[in-house]
Amino acid sequence: MKAILGFAVAKLRTAWRQLTSMRTALVLLFLLAVASIPGSILPQQGVNPEKINQYFVEHPDLAPIIDKLGGFDVFRSPWFAAIYLLLFTSLIGCILPRTRDHARALLRRVPDAPKRLTRLPEHHRGRTEHGAKELATALRGWRTVTREHPDGTVTIAAEKGFLKETGNLVFHTALIGVLVGVALGSMQGWHANRLLVKGPEQAFCTTPQQFDEYVPGTGVNPSDLPKYCLELTDFQASYLDNGQAKSFGATVAVTGEKTETTEFSVNHPLRLGDANVYLLGHGYAVILRYTDTNGRSQTAVVPFLPTDQQTLTSEGVATFPDANADPKTGKPDRTKQVAFSGLYVPTAPDSGMAARSIYPEERNPRLVLTFYQGDLGIDQGVPSSVYRLNSKQIANGKLKQIGDGKSLEVNGSWTLDDGSKLEFLGTRPFVTVSLRHDPGEPVVLVSILLVLAGLMLSLGGKRRRVWVRLTPSDDGTNLLEIGGLPRSEYPGFAAEFAAVVAKLGITEMGDDTREPVDALR
Repeated sequence: MKAILGFAVAKLRTAWRQLTSMRTALVLLFLLAVASIPGSILPQQGVNPEKINQYFVEHPDLAPIIDKLGGFDVFRSPWFAAIYLLLFTSLIGCILPRTRDHARALLRRVPDAPKRLTRLPEHHRGRTEHGAKELATALRGWRTVTREHPDGTVTIAAEKGFLKETGNLVFHTALIGVLVGVALGSMQGWHANRLLVKGPEQAFCTTPQQFDEYVPGTGVNPSDLPKYCLELTDFQASYLDNGQAKSFGATVAVTGEKTETTEFSVNHPLRLGDANVYLLGHGYAVILRYTDTNGRSQTAVVPFLPTDQQTLTSEGVATFPDANADPKTGKPDRTKQVAFSGLYVPTAPDSGMAARSIYPEERNPRLVLTFYQGDLGIDQGVPSSVYRLNSKQIANGKLKQIGDGKSLEVNGSWTLDDGSKLEFLGTRPFVTVSLRHDPGEPVVLVSILLVLAGLMLSLGGKRRRVWVRLTPSDDGTNLLEIGGLPRSEYPGFAAEFAAVVAKLGITEMGDDTREPVDALR
């Protein structure tokens, strides 16, 4: 039993040494980068669930396998967390003993000069009139230790370049800081997206129910969200003659802890408390009024999502599920629900089909719609996009296209075959905004700065030592012998050593004898 326990302890010790080696840490860091690739290629839960549904439709055999492997929620998957924790453990296990050894090296006195300085890579002899104090002063900037020996000789041991190992430790400690910051943001941070149309009735407040997408951290409750409401009051966009965007800016009215009207743009987010509001995109929402066969009118403000960011050609769907309701009971008839699907073109060409805009600004707007009638499938309890018609309902014949499409100008109308009427009243601008709170951002920022600082110190620092032996002579001068040894590869050490020799004021330079130094390294 004792032998088995000893064997297990030995194996665990070996595994721990392997895990906490720098090679393993680098491998785990590489694996973490590789493991992040699927998260940037595949649609992710909480970020774009609609694209996940579309992926299941387009790849019915592959999607379930990817889902089981956590490919649609990479950064919360067990295997990603395992790599993350192993890297965290490896870095800590690597840094702690190195920090202990480095602290000991800093506290330890520089060792005395070797008996034969001629064996060092750099060596010079000469005479000097300076004493030990003057020579120690000339080595200012080096960590020096002066020793007096019984035979009258004095040795000065000087050392430099501890910042190299300090930089290494700062670099790897800062990597832990990056991991901590990312983990803190994942646990205590949150982000949400919202499409915001201009107008007071389109305003929204920061509650999970009013967000289009809401992804809270594992430690975030809805009560932790800041309390304010946003209303888009204006949007400005300017373009070059070729349609390229010059600038975007939104003006919003903020109500909550403080009430104000403020502007923000793409590169200048709106800062509200501990959360930031970023402007991501913009487009047009069409205003439609539909009068059904019973004479009942309904007005809808429908955002059309851009399919071409260069020209803002957009597509969308306007639904009227309560159309053609029973005039006596007011109960909607599912078989007579109404929808219009089509394109919005801000600037239609002067001739030809208005299938694509030629400029993103509204100069010649056109709305091209197709009329659908039937069961929209919105009462089935199955989530579906509000920007597309239910393809299953169309495929099974429950929702049918009625007649041909129609192109409408602003204030134009379309009288349908059943006597109902659709009017295109105009448009309003909309913006898509992202609200984010990430308490780990300052930690990550400081850590990245420390990573860069540590990397520069690590690359720039070179550990080296210089020893000076001073032996009194009968003529009143001192015989001086100096040797130098770089502790790591340092091509510039010879020039630095020559500068030290010149600074010490050595005269009558003697033989420059060198012997193999492998044993000292």
